[in-house]
Amino acid sequence: MTDTNKTAVGTPITVTSSAVAEVQRLLAKEKEDNLYLRLAVAAGGCSGMSYSMEFDTEKKEFDREFDFEGLKVLVDLQALRHLSGTTLDFKGGLLGGGFSFDNPNAKRSCGCGSSFSC
Repeated sequence: MTDTNKTAVGTPITVTSSAVAEVQRLLAKEKEDNLYLRLAVAAGGCSGMSYSMEFDTEKKEFDREFDFEGLKVLVDLQALRHLSGTTLDFKGGLLGGGFSFDNPNAKRSCGCGSSFSC
């Protein structure tokens, strides 16, 4: 069964409950408080653009902030153009587990799932 608990109604991105739980688990290991999860895209990767996730302490001028079950997520306007409609999910497991991006804007993506083209 797919985890479809989407808590930020009307937002252009979705972070599933399982992804929120995993990010919060990782945040608990960080030594810094008040961290955001930043989702971004960058030129590169085998399909032209690659996804990026990192922790950040600073909200910038062109960032949009979203809240998913208390997890604060930042996406800048440039990245939001490519990520609109995207769902970030997490699946555990010994083989093939990890974070995944389901991006309806991607016309092509690579086998590893970390890059795409629009």
